[in-house]
Amino acid sequence: MTEGRVAIVTGGASGIGRAVAERLAADGCRVAVVDLNAAQASAVADAIGGLAIRADLSQRADCRRAVDETIARFGQADILVNNAGFQHIAPIADFPEDVWEQMLAVMLTAPFLLTKYVWPQMAARGWGRVVNISSIHGKVASPFKAAYISAKHGLIGLTRTAALEGGSVGITVNALCPAYARTPLVESQIADQARSRGISAEDVVAQVMLEPAAIKRLIEPEEIASLVAYLCSDAAGAVTGAAWDIDLGWTAR
Repeated sequence: MTEGRVAIVTGGASGIGRAVAERLAADGCRVAVVDLNAAQASAVADAIGGLAIRADLSQRADCRRAVDETIARFGQADILVNNAGFQHIAPIADFPEDVWEQMLAVMLTAPFLLTKYVWPQMAARGWGRVVNISSIHGKVASPFKAAYISAKHGLIGLTRTAALEGGSVGITVNALCPAYARTPLVESQIADQARSRGISAEDVVAQVMLEPAAIKRLIEPEEIASLVAYLCSDAAGAVTGAAWDIDLGWTAR
């Protein structure tokens, strides 16, 4: 349990982030729901008794403000879940350079900045949990997703480095590497991949998303949230620097 802790969840307005925010709140956390979509963030925060923070995490000032507003409201920040992200699918030769820069800013630079900003007060109290939502694409690659895969690989490196630095001050840092989950982001990817590959949406699910998996279904966001909740608990105090596969058996081959 995480009773009495304060959590920051980025991308908390929908999908995995929403499931994480709801689960941590159910376990007794006060949760700051950080998202670009202010209306959806407010709806989630209102439902769980949390704080909604509208932030563009591609901007350094917004990363700083998200942490500052959380601490101003709740007095501390014990848990950081770096979940925010988005997807753009295109061949490298056609990949827009500005989109590349924005994706790395949101999915790699922002987790670094947010971790940097919460770190001093976590270390001062001798307790902290950082969970980075990477992806199975933090370990393996697929075509047409260069920016996403580069960011997710980098996030695992950031996780391991931060874990080594955090061990002496009571901060654990772990990453989760899920395969395809039933989220709005994945639903949009189905159409994008169908277009990029010239196949039907049904074939994308069967031949691309689920073909490598032993369990032939999408992951439910609540399943991922359950593992996040464990990693944020006192029971996981000895677990750090790990990149946890929750991938339907994708990498068992």
